[in-house]
Amino acid sequence: MEKIALLGSTGSIGNSSIEVLVKHLDRFKIEVLTTNTNTSLLLKQCKDLQPKYVFVKSKEASLEFKSQLRVLSSKTTLLDTEQELMELISSSEVNTVIAGMMGIAGLNLIYRSIEAGKKILLANKEAYIVAGELLNELAAKNQATIFPLDSEHSAIHQCILSKMNSSNNIKKLYLTGSGGPFLDKDIASFSLISPEEALAHPIWKMGKKISVDSATMMNKGLELIEARWLFNINPEDIKILIHPEGIIHSMVEYIDGSVISQLSIPDMKIPIAYGLGYPTRIESGVKEIDFHNLKPITFRDPDLTKFPSINLARQAIDQGGTLPAILNAANEEGVKSFLAEEIGFTQIMEIVSSVINTIGSKPIDGIEDVFESDLAARKEALKVIKSLNGNN
Repeated sequence: MEKIALLGSTGSIGNSSIEVLVKHLDRFKIEVLTTNTNTSLLLKQCKDLQPKYVFVKSKEASLEFKSQLRVLSSKTTLLDTEQELMELISSSEVNTVIAGMMGIAGLNLIYRSIEAGKKILLANKEAYIVAGELLNELAAKNQATIFPLDSEHSAIHQCILSKMNSSNNIKKLYLTGSGGPFLDKDIASFSLISPEEALAHPIWKMGKKISVDSATMMNKGLELIEARWLFNINPEDIKILIHPEGIIHSMVEYIDGSVISQLSIPDMKIPIAYGLGYPTRIESGVKEIDFHNLKPITFRDPDLTKFPSINLARQAIDQGGTLPAILNAANEEGVKSFLAEEIGFTQIMEIVSSVINTIGSKPIDGIEDVFESDLAARKEALKVIKSLNGNN
């Protein structure tokens, strides 16, 4: 029986993971569930799944949840601190960690999971963006296994592993993306885009932050950085293609001219099932493609004038060191301010550009360097946001 820790169980990845896991309870046991603040959903998950342990990151929400759990008369134990959670996922009580929480706040837990040699299903792309090289070295040292849950990176993993090809045989990786809600919108009106418009993704139903990243196409830039470390591919050999239909999730071109792609309907349960079942396949519960009614499949290059985020990400990965962490932090602060209607849509990338060019890159010798750069970038981003608002 494979023992699962589901970190971020109340988010979209967490819910999709549960949908897959409950189809295979003969194979998987959900031992640990965590959330930040959504205790109402976590309580329902405790009733339905009876996990052995739960953790609520918010102290205030955790205190309230403790009394709710007591009324439930559950055998579930509420962990008091993140340190207890890290010790638990490092122990023999957990085999597989599904990292479904968002943001750099999850880096410590992912680091500890890799250090303990666990199988990790990684939806937290920020971890590989800010510390990919460091995590690769740690995984090799501790024989940890990492499966990406981004649909694009899962697709690449499937294309590479299906043919048992080494990276030496790969010519290019193609990361596909729908282009978001503003693919064909006139750039002249970008400054007037509202948060509500940016959250209306044409294909995927996602959280607010990643939806805005899709609208700015920063998600493709971040995925480029992630792919560089996940697959040990030179950044110049990773191409981004706009594919509005969202059926082909990525492609791998080999040195002989062959191109292998992974196709499916857009549903996160597919990469989750792939990671959980590997090296075999397990049922995901997703319907099959209706090829008879499939729309024509099209591709185009991204408009780098409309979406400067991609070049900013390339700048960060080319300079390396702490710059991807700085890029990520500045983007998070910019998105947060945009959603709060403190800045305009185009100003998100203005903030990112200003911060990465002001702070610059330093080498990463340890995880502390990542957190220090993240904090410095957030402070600088807040300064830029204040200046944009006329509050110098």
